[in-house]
Parts: sequence; C-alpha cells; structure tokens
Amino acid sequence: MADVLPLVEARLRTALGEPDARAAVTFLGTDRVEVLRFQDRDQDGELVRYATLGMSALPMSDPTAALADPVKGPRAELVISVRAGLADTDKVLRPLAVLAASPQVEGVIVAPGASLDVGEALWPGAPFTSVLVAEPGGLVEDLELDAPLDPVRFLPLLPMTPNEAAWKRVHGAQALQERWLTNGTDLRDPARGSVPLD
Repeated sequence: MADVLPLVEARLRTALGEPDARAAVTFLGTDRVEVLRFQDRDQDGELVRYATLGMSALPMSDPTAALADPVKGPRAELVISVRAGLADTDKVLRPLAVLAASPQVEGVIVAPGASLDVGEALWPGAPFTSVLVAEPGGLVEDLELDAPLDPVRFLPLLPMTPNEAAWKRVHGAQALQERWLTNGTDLRDPARGSVPLD
C-alpha cells in the first residue's frame, strides 16, 4: 500500500505549500519515515511546520489483535507547528519520526486526546518532552482513500511541559486544552512556560 504516500504528500503540499527541507529516518524493523519542513506566516510572524510522511503507509492496528490487518485500520500523519527563529526546532525531526514509527514499533494507535512522550527534549533546550495529540481537520483536511481503506488523518501535536502532561493525566485532554485557551497560551512558542495549573 505504498501508493498512499504520494497522495499524502500531495495533500500536504496543497495545504502547506512546497516543503523547503526534508529528512528521512529509518528504524530497525520499520519502514522509512520522512519529515517535511514547511515555512509559513500567520498574523504574529514566521511559523515553521513539520509533517511526517510514512506513518500512513500502513494502518495502525489494535495492539491486542492476534494479527495486524494490512488494509483496514486508522491511518495518520503528524504535524507540529512552532514559531520560527526562537529555538533550534529543526532537531525535532528525529523525535517526530520516533513518534510516527511508534504504531509499527510499539503497536499503539495514535488518536486525538492521547499523550506521546519521547523521553527527551523535543529540541535542544525545549521545556517539552511530550505532546498532546489534537483533533485533525483544521490545518490539513483528511485524505479520503478508496474503500476499504480508512482516510488519512493529519493529527496536530501540541507540545506539553512535564507539569502539563502530569496534569492532563489526572484531568484529561479537554481540561488541559481549556486551560490553555483560558490563559491565551501561545502553543506555537517553542520556549513557552507551563500554563498555570493550580
């Protein structure tokens, strides 16, 4: 089912423009995962977006299933957006590829509301070691595939500080997102501090 990836890349280019850099990471026993970098602007300045390409080549399967279905199952790619020039965020390529490979390596299904932890800073000096998987559809629309294949969903990742990740485990993803919204947290700031959690 490798023919899914050209369609995925075309959807990313349509939504985000031409990538200005790409890198590939291969892990033992998994398919290659590429990470594409896109430059963008919003009302507050330059943004850089990183999107995986390769995670959706195979469907994610239930880790309790005796045999992985090679056709049916959810498919996804990951997207993270940060403000440009404030940190060495290009180093997020490897952690992002690790997260994209986790369904193949660890047999997990990555879905909105989940926390993903890379066990190290997302980039040098980053106050984040984990991300919250947000709802898809805002930045890059789902890519419908021919039946019986599930659509590819482009899942935004929101970096979390260790305190936020711990608070989210207790109170849930929705409560953390409401806390961010209430406090006007700039989730694209690569050096932001933790939102007030008391």
